[in-house]
Amino acid sequence: MDSVFGGIVSVLRGNFDFKVFMSGFFGNAIMAILLTWLGIRLNVDIYLAAIVVFVGRMFINLAIIRRHYIDKWSKAK
Repeated sequence: MDSVFGGIVSVLRGNFDFKVFMSGFFGNAIMAILLTWLGIRLNVDIYLAAIVVFVGRMFINLAIIRRHYIDKWSKAK
């Protein structure tokens, strides 16, 4: 979801790059899987760090998307 929202933000900003989107999508997924695996091996809940970071980034991207559309709708009125 983080990559999808980041992709939407870059489309709105006019600088979307499919290669960057795909590398971020798979890079984030692989990182989350590796953190979960490492956490299981060490018996530590490391995956919680990934959740906190990705959710924080999702909220930031949603805020950017929301502001974009609020500004767009405000200018239209």
